[in-house]
Formats: sequence, C-alpha cells, structure tokens
Amino acid sequence: MSSKEDILKKYRANVIERFDMPDLSDIKAITYSNPLVQFVQMTVNVGGKVIEVEKGKDINQLIKEIYPDAKEIASNLPEITIATRNPDEVGRARDLNGTDVGVIRGQFGVAENACIWIPQTMKEKAVCFISENLVILLPKSQIVNNMHEAYKRIQFDDTYDGYGTFISGPSKTADIAQVLVMGAQAARSVTVLLLPE
Repeated sequence: MSSKEDILKKYRANVIERFDMPDLSDIKAITYSNPLVQFVQMTVNVGGKVIEVEKGKDINQLIKEIYPDAKEIASNLPEITIATRNPDEVGRARDLNGTDVGVIRGQFGVAENACIWIPQTMKEKAVCFISENLVILLPKSQIVNNMHEAYKRIQFDDTYDGYGTFISGPSKTADIAQVLVMGAQAARSVTVLLLPE
C-alpha cells in the first residue's frame, strides 16, 4: 500500500459522521451570449493577452514577433519548430530554468474566469511555471461558459499520472505590502493564441 493510500485509510477510519453528496443538477451556473468575447475580456482583465491567429499564419513567426528577444524557447509541440528546449528531453525540471518562452497547448478555456485547462502532455510540467513568458495555443472553438461545464470536460490521460492544471493569466501576488508583483510564482506574462477552426 502506498503512503497516500495509508494516509487516506487512516482518515476514513476516523470519520465520525458521513454526509451524502449534494445534488448539483439544479445549479444555475452563469452563461454568456458569446463565451469567446467574455473569455477574451476576462483574459485581459487578469493581465493576459489574446491574439486571434489568422488561418495560415505561421505560429513560429508570430511567437518571434511577440518575443523578439527570446533566446530560450521550450516546447514539445511538433508545430513549434523554433524551440531550443524540449521538456520531454531534459534530465530534470531545473534544466528548464532560464526559459524565456514556454509554448504549451490548452484543451479548453473558461469564459467566466479566463482559466485554461492544461493537461500534462510533457514529461516536465515545470515548463508551465518556470518560463518567464508563457504562450498557450487554444482552439477558439473550445471555450465553455463556466467551471461547472469545464469540470465535466476534464479527462485524464495516465501517461503522466493524470496531472493537469488551470492557468489564468500571468502569476501575480499582492501579499507583501499590498504591492502587485507579476511573475511571483510563475510566468510574468501569458499570451493566448486563439487558433482558427
């Protein structure tokens, strides 16, 4: 038995009172007449950028235009040919330190809060957090209204222990002296490239 299972077993043995799960079928979650427009607005509100990619536009060239000074670009996506590092081929997560731009793929976006579901499709998920700037490729047709819809869409792939995360804009905190600091725990900037149908 793993230590995780051992801990859970101890918790279960000490449960005094059990409660049934609430019925969530009646929840009236927020919806939008145009989820894509709401998603774009919320992404800007949380400090991110959104670029709608024209059909036929070279994504590699676009990334170079957005980040002209980037020297280290990390990605395992086959269409990103300008990558200088591959998170599948590094020996350990810290080998991605110094990454100027990380390029990853989002599965779907959430209009109510600009979250993007990022399943782990790379060996070292650190690329999502250690990169100074993050570019997320997201099909513009894959926007849901709210987190209730989002959680219904999540499917885990056991390739990387079923890990995934929601990312919404750049990392920020105002915990210390109420001063907003960008990039405190992860990327300083997040650019969402909305891909055509």
